[in-house]
Amino acid sequence: MSHTVAPTRVAFDDPDLVSHAGLVPVMALAARAGLHDLAAEHVRPAGDCGANADLKTGCLVAGMAAGADSIDDMGLLRCGAAGTLFAGVRAPSTLGSFLRSFTW
Repeated sequence: MSHTVAPTRVAFDDPDLVSHAGLVPVMALAARAGLHDLAAEHVRPAGDCGANADLKTGCLVAGMAAGADSIDDMGLLRCGAAGTLFAGVRAPSTLGSFLRSFTW
């Protein structure tokens, strides 16, 4: 072939779109099953990072359902208009600190 493919870059930067809209029914099911209430009642890691365990647990579940496999990937919950659908989204660094606050 005599032609080469030009390098391309894809960016999801439209503030009115939601990249992972499929999370809406997943998180509705989690809420209906009582995920936030259970986390608030039973999850208590030590230190300041353990505050709001219910919100942080919900963020982690949503991120994993969307395919996040690292703390940095949790930023996908803050893309586009996701903030209008999900309340209490925490920064990836906050979620990492939360996870590190657990002990054996």
